[in-house]
Amino acid sequence: MKKKFSTAWKSSKQPRKQRKYLANAPIHIKTKNLGTNLSKELRKKHGMRNAIVRKGDTVKIMRGKFKKKQGKVIEVSTKRAKIYIDGMQTKKQDGSKVNVPFRASNLQIIELDTNDKKRFKKKEDKAKSDGGKKQWVT
Repeated sequence: MKKKFSTAWKSSKQPRKQRKYLANAPIHIKTKNLGTNLSKELRKKHGMRNAIVRKGDTVKIMRGKFKKKQGKVIEVSTKRAKIYIDGMQTKKQDGSKVNVPFRASNLQIIELDTNDKKRFKKKEDKAKSDGGKKQWVT
């Protein structure tokens, strides 16, 4: 019997193998798939193109039924690779409301939650070391 997740797997053209890889991937790899692009203002401000979505970020929905709406992230399900946004709900048959799950690829971060200082630590370290470029001495 084959293992659920192969660490030796590189890539495949077959969508079923790509889906299997992501479905059986460990949490630290699934977290990387929660990356979302930043708005143009945030790109200039922070000098990066994308970031991993976290609870407290404000996002804009780019695709689907709730297109062009904005809201605050209330929950990030790493295991399911879904993001839940405040105010984005649908009505069930019995009349109750339920939060709609979104994929990270359909969102854009408008405002980052800056409470966590470690989130931008890597960027600051890179800036201190001459922009991450090596200086060669001749």
